[in-house]
This record gives sequence, C-alpha cells and structure tokens, in this order.
Amino acid sequence: MSGIETYDLIVVGGGPIGLSTAWHAARRGGHRVLVLDQYGFLNERSGSSGAERHWRVQYTQKDIFALTLQTRPMWAELERLTGRKLIHELGSLWFGDVEVETNEGHIADTARAMDEMSVAYEWLTARDIEKRYGFTGLPGHFEGFLQRNGGAIDVRGTLAALFQLSQEHGAVLRGNEAVLEATPDRDGVTVRTDRAAYRAAKVVLANGSQANDLITPWGGGALDLHAYEMALVTLRQRDASVQRPFWFAFQKPTEEDTNLFYGFPPNPWSTSDEVRLGPDFEVNALEHASRATGVPDPRHVERVTDWVRAHMPWVDPEPTGTSTCLAVLPGDPSRQFYLGTAAGLVDGGENVVVSVAGWAFKLVPLFGRVCAELALDGGTSYDIARHALSPAPARPAPGTAR
Repeated sequence: MSGIETYDLIVVGGGPIGLSTAWHAARRGGHRVLVLDQYGFLNERSGSSGAERHWRVQYTQKDIFALTLQTRPMWAELERLTGRKLIHELGSLWFGDVEVETNEGHIADTARAMDEMSVAYEWLTARDIEKRYGFTGLPGHFEGFLQRNGGAIDVRGTLAALFQLSQEHGAVLRGNEAVLEATPDRDGVTVRTDRAAYRAAKVVLANGSQANDLITPWGGGALDLHAYEMALVTLRQRDASVQRPFWFAFQKPTEEDTNLFYGFPPNPWSTSDEVRLGPDFEVNALEHASRATGVPDPRHVERVTDWVRAHMPWVDPEPTGTSTCLAVLPGDPSRQFYLGTAAGLVDGGENVVVSVAGWAFKLVPLFGRVCAELALDGGTSYDIARHALSPAPARPAPGTAR
C-alpha cells in the first residue's frame, strides 16, 4: 500500500442504506464519496437479501411512526428519478391477540397511534378476516386492522435504483473489497481494506452484522447486536381469485418461540403467483452472522406449514422452496435500530456515523439522508434519539445470576 486515497466520505457497506447514503451525499455535489462492499453490489448475502420487504406506515411508537410518514415522499422521489415502481400498496393486515406485546408491535396501541396520527384504517374481527380473505379457524377473539397504504417493497429493484443514482452522481463504488479496520481520530478516519488504505473526513458504517468487527477494536464496547437466520417458505396457491394483502399474525408466545407468522401475497413484479411466508422467531442467535448457512431450521419450516394447514386453505402446505433471511437486531427491542454517531465510543467517534440493525428497509431513503446529514452537516432535523448508539451492557459469566 504505497499511497492513501482521500475522500470526503467513505461508506462501508454497499447495501440499501449504504447506497442511499452515497446517493444523498453525492447528489449535493462537491463531495468525494467512496462506497466499499465486501461481497460486491446487489449481492444476496446480507439482511437486504430476498425479493420483498413489508412496507407499512404504522408503528406502535409514534416517533418511528413519524419517520415512516416522512419517508413515503422520499420513496416517491426515488421512483420518479429512476422510473421504477418500488412500493406496491397491497395493504397491511395485522390481526391476532390485540393486547399481545411483540417484536413487531402491539395491535391495540398501534390503532390508537393511527388515530392520533390521522392515518386511516379499517378495524376487522376474526369473522371479517375469514370472510374477506379466506382464512379459517381463527380464534374468535382475534381482531385487527387493514391499513390500505401498506404492502411490499421491491428489494432488488430498490438496490438497483440506488446503485444507479449513486453512480450517476459520481460516487465511487468498489465491490469485493473487505474493510479490515476503520480507525477514527480527531481529524478524520483511516480505513484499511484487503487492497488499499484510505483516508476520509467522515465514515459511515452501514455494514450490518459486521459493524462490531470494526467497532470492537476501538475498546469502547460493542453494540448489542443479535443475528438470527430466519426461515422463509415459498408455497403454491390453490386459489388466487382473491387479492390478499401482506398479513402479520400476532399470537401469544409459546415455550418454544414467539409464535408470530407473516405472509406476502404474490409479488406484482414477479412472474410467479406463489406466496412467501415466514416465522418471526427471534431464537437461536448466531455467534456471528458469518455462521449463517442459508438452510432454514426444519422445525421452523414445519411450524409455518402447520399454520398454513390450520388457517390458509387456499395455499398448498407443501413448500415449493425454502430459504433464510438474515436478521440483525438490537438486543433491546424498544430501540428498534442503531443510528447515530459513535461519539462517546472512541476518540474521534464524532467522525463515524453508524446505521445498523433492525427491520429498516422501509426507512432506507430517510436513513440514507440522515447518515449523509450527520456526516456532512454534523446533525439532522429528524428525531432519531431513540436509536442513538451505546455500548453493549456487560454480560454475566455463565452460571451467575442476572
């Protein structure tokens, strides 16, 4: 490494938030922006893999609810600039035990939040849901709501759109280059990869599950991140005569798992009319995301197909395919995401912005803007206080009391 390339901003991680950050920073003009990705762009090896993500505006927490409402116009701009339809408003149906607290939210409290935020929805009983959408055998006390502006996000289309815009605005995009170190100081950050050394005034870490690989060497503590390899099950429809929304079933947890299930209808951009279901089980955390195998837990697949047999007669319960989704989530579910500067974690931490963890795909355009603002302006007007960084709590030794 005979020389060091210099940039105004280096983004580590070329997934959706990394590319969104590069786009927002480069479009301003006058800033040299570099994006580094270990595996190459548009890859399927991270939490942004797969065909779709749930688009919803509703949240139980009103500060995050406000962020989704602020994000929707940004999605519209992204669609306009690239000529791609990325959000498909198929509807977002939440139903089940309305008072159960889950990692996805709380039905009754979310309905109250929608009332306060003046977001329209339709309240449905179990019998309404069965009659309209064909579910069967739902417990009589199940209720929920349909929020018609929810639906699905085209993941691969979004990545392609952000890649296109980042290039158009002059960001330098380098794939298959692994970042080994990112060392901040009061004047900037030095980044060393397996190919070269770089220097930047600011760095954004948007490398998801691998963020702690760069943060831990600072000595100020790691982020409390947990990686899960969640099952995904593809199934054939027996009856496609009804247009169904995205749905999420809220149920009381079992001793084995969270007992939460979700399903996507056929994607409007796909040539297939198959549906995709998954269990939202935060169990059996991986020691490191690199341990992901791509092979789902057979018991979790069985749990999905059992739910289909009990409640979804329009779907053949025999899978046509299975896969996994890598989820990297904060240990404290109330925070939802890690988003902010690393000030306090290390000397010069104010020169590093971190955006990792959580089901953040719906917020990609906004989080990219926030990261660019934090890096280039030193602050943002968006309310991200809930998501500020903090070191992981000390963990007791095995066998000691908590």
